[in-house]
Amino acid sequence: ARTAFGKMLSELQEAWQRRELSNFDYLMKLNEMAGRSYNDLNQYPVLPWVLSDYASPTLNLADPAVFRDLSKPMGAQDPAQADLVRQTYELFDDPDIPRFHYGSHYSTMGFVLYYLLRLEPFTSHHKALQSGRFDHADRLFHSLGQTYHSCTHSSSDVKELIPELFCLPDVLLNRNGLSLGTRQDGQAVDDVRLPPWASDAVDFVAKHRAALECDHVSERLHQWVDLIFGAKQRGPAAAGALNVFFYLTYEGTVDLSGLSSAEGRRALQAQIENFGQTPPQLFTSPHPRRRPAPPPPPLPA
Repeated sequence: ARTAFGKMLSELQEAWQRRELSNFDYLMKLNEMAGRSYNDLNQYPVLPWVLSDYASPTLNLADPAVFRDLSKPMGAQDPAQADLVRQTYELFDDPDIPRFHYGSHYSTMGFVLYYLLRLEPFTSHHKALQSGRFDHADRLFHSLGQTYHSCTHSSSDVKELIPELFCLPDVLLNRNGLSLGTRQDGQAVDDVRLPPWASDAVDFVAKHRAALECDHVSERLHQWVDLIFGAKQRGPAAAGALNVFFYLTYEGTVDLSGLSSAEGRRALQAQIENFGQTPPQLFTSPHPRRRPAPPPPPLPA
């Protein structure tokens, strides 16, 4: 069975390399093969932040400066923050808990509901997590720029994105007229605040999807795949890439069936759900690059 799975994975990888699959479709297929699904908020499909510029009036995809570094996890984008998580790892010393860079994760049920708050059934799921009400307005999804800044300047908030931010403008709009409260700075939480380069939610999603599919990202997406699904997900390579998460997030690190107490099993399961779940490792060797786009056909004479 593993051979058949490996063959499917290899064929998928080669199709993406040959540009027979878009970046979005390839990432969705990898999520699917890693057991991640829209039906499981604890193992929801994960996609990368691709842009770092949420302040400019226009978006220039030919400018490398507007992109996030796909070779590094979100917690290591900022050099000062990268130094901090490196120190956290090096100084951590516990006989029972392996070292880690982040006590948080890039994908948890809470983070999925953070992004999908404005849509049902996720509104109800969010409120159920918060004892029947919305979380404090300052902790709700309010601004793409502010969320990106938070995810790059905190070792406890290193979340990546979900597919809907590349295909569903409704996640950014408060169409249901939810009373989401007022932030401490006096701003009411309503529709998500967009970068100046997006005229509305539809425009944002179109440009965001274009950024995911552009040449700059296509040439580097294999590096992010290494972090999430591949060779830099575990072991010394993960440590070197500042990409080690709390041990309970990794498949196979805990045998729940070996716990004699039902109460102990429930407590550990609750911990695993809160900490997030790292996908099974799909690739153990570095992921190859995507092949360059073919040159355009010559103009007719």
